[in-house]
Amino acid sequence: MLPRRTLCLSALALAAAPALQAQPAWPAAKPITLIVPFSAGGSVDVTARLIGQKLGERLKQSVVIENVAGAGGTIGVAKAAQAAPDGYTLVMGADSPVAIARLINPAAVRYDTLKDLAPIGLVNTAPMVLVARPGLPAETLADVLKLARAKPGHLSYATSGVGTVLHLGMELIKEQGKVFITHVPYRGGAQIVSDVVGNQVDLALLISVTATPNILAGKMKGIAVTDDRRLAALPQVPAVAESAGFKGFDIVSWTGLFAPARTPAAVVERLNHELNEVLKSDEVRTKMQEQGALGGSGGAAEFGRFVQREQARYAQIVKTANIRE
Repeated sequence: MLPRRTLCLSALALAAAPALQAQPAWPAAKPITLIVPFSAGGSVDVTARLIGQKLGERLKQSVVIENVAGAGGTIGVAKAAQAAPDGYTLVMGADSPVAIARLINPAAVRYDTLKDLAPIGLVNTAPMVLVARPGLPAETLADVLKLARAKPGHLSYATSGVGTVLHLGMELIKEQGKVFITHVPYRGGAQIVSDVVGNQVDLALLISVTATPNILAGKMKGIAVTDDRRLAALPQVPAVAESAGFKGFDIVSWTGLFAPARTPAAVVERLNHELNEVLKSDEVRTKMQEQGALGGSGGAAEFGRFVQREQARYAQIVKTANIRE
């Protein structure tokens, strides 16, 4: 008799076979577990619950969200990397734990994304916004750079931690602007917002969904958007690329769906197809836009190449800025 795991993989591959005209339900051996490597309530968790519900409806299978927080998301990603490659464990991977963490602290991150995870698809991208405290005498990126050059290290900027995409994004701005601004790492966005609004820290780089409502409410200044274009929700805030010396500047936060490595190709293809269908729905597109994000699309191999390019780019930023934990 074949081992139970082999039978399970065979059943999943059959269910995923693209030659089938009508896609069958996912084999109901057990629920699909979608690991979220962060605590409940954050942007990645909200996205995972939305995608998980819609994916479950398409697969006619229960998708259970499991929050495995800690160590900047690396504990949850490691758990997914070590899971059986049977199609029943997935992870909503974000840029920082997937493509940056191992560059910062290789001894502490025991997985290699390019070897230990199978990319399924890009879920969304979201620009970041450089914001300033209300009392800072600066309205534009040029103003910020002028202040920073006048007193190197005097200005401070906050992010949600060392080695996050927010940290790397600001280091890239510093490098291209040829300035030194002191990094103040926080544990989460809520305290950053409180301290920027309260004039306790000069600047912060925030994900657009966090920055937008606070800028619109006049609680903080919107300085620049890290995407290569302005945000529809913040048309008055220029893109970094519009400033002198920053032509082509473009760095965004992203989230993608992954399975453990060695998950059968047919299973990955089926999941990629269903994910893309989910991302096309009006409900999902609308909710993504409300968060200031754009839904992803494309094949699994294309997403894999995207992750490789992002990781190579992050490696260069980490090396140039000498970022270590």
